[in-house]
Amino acid sequence: MREICVIGGNRYFGKRLIERLIAAGDRVTVVNRGSSAPPAGTVHLIADRDDEKSLEAALGSRTFDVVVDQVCYTPRQAEIARRVFAGRTRRYVMTSTVEVYEYEDSADPVGEDAVDPRTVAVDTALPWDDPEFLESHYGEGKRQAEAVFAAAPDFPHVAVRVAHVLGGADDFTGRLEHYADRIRTGEAIAVPPVNRPATYIHVEEIADFLFWTAGEDFTGPVNAASHGTLTTRELCAEIGAHLPDGRTVLEAVEVGEVSPFSFRRSYGMDNSRATRLGFPFGDARSWLPRAVAETLGKDH
Repeated sequence: MREICVIGGNRYFGKRLIERLIAAGDRVTVVNRGSSAPPAGTVHLIADRDDEKSLEAALGSRTFDVVVDQVCYTPRQAEIARRVFAGRTRRYVMTSTVEVYEYEDSADPVGEDAVDPRTVAVDTALPWDDPEFLESHYGEGKRQAEAVFAAAPDFPHVAVRVAHVLGGADDFTGRLEHYADRIRTGEAIAVPPVNRPATYIHVEEIADFLFWTAGEDFTGPVNAASHGTLTTRELCAEIGAHLPDGRTVLEAVEVGEVSPFSFRRSYGMDNSRATRLGFPFGDARSWLPRAVAETLGKDH
C-alpha cells in the first residue's frame, strides 16, 4: 500500500484521480482548507497551504511515497511546499499547465524544453496574494512555481503541463456552455481574425495520466495532451450537433476579449516525451463527441 498525499483535488479531475488511487489500494491523505469534504475513503487534513506552520502542524510526522499538488499556483506556495515536504516524500507531482508556454508562439507543437524551469527567474515579491494579479498572471505563476521545485535537485519532482481539459458533467468552467448558449440563440461568437488550434485532454484521461505519473520514476516537466489539435470550428460543430435548431456565427474581432478556446496564438503541445515513457494517449477527435455530450447533456 502506497501512502499518497493530494493537496486540493476535491473536484473535477482531482476527484477522479483520488478515486483511482483508492481503487488501487493506496492510502490517500487529502489536504485542503476544509471548505469541502474530500471523497470518501480518504484521510482528511485541514490546513492553509499558504501558511507554513499550519501545513506542518496538520501533517505532523506523516511521510508519503508521493505527493500530488493540484493547487500550486505561485512561487510562494511552491517554496512553502518544498520546505515542508522535503524529507517527507519520495516524489512530488505538481499539476502545471499549457499556459507556461504562453510566450512560445510556434506553429509546431511545443516540447518541454521550450520552457526550462531551471532558467526561469523567480520573484516572490510580486503581488501573488492579489486574486486579480494571480488570474492575469496564471501562466507566469505556474512557471515560477515550477522553477522553485527545479532549483532543488535533491527534491524529486514532476511538473505535469496539462492541456485544456474537456468533458464530464461536472465541468465547472462553463466554457463549453459559453458556446452552447450562443449557438442556441444565434448570437455571435467572438474569435480572433486568425484563430489558432490547441491541444486538449479528456477529464478522465488526465486523471489516468496523473495516476500513472504517481507510479513512475521520471522527473522534470512533462506535457499531458491527447493526440491531435482541435479548432474552435470543430468544437462548435460538435456542440451544434446537440443543438439542431441553433446557429453558429463566428465573428472575428481585432481587439478585445474573445471566446474561451479561441486563440490568437497556437497552444499545441508535443506529447512525445510522455508517449516514449509509456503513456497511451487517446485522440482528441475521437473523444470530443463524448466530452460534449457529457458536459452539455445535463442541460441540453
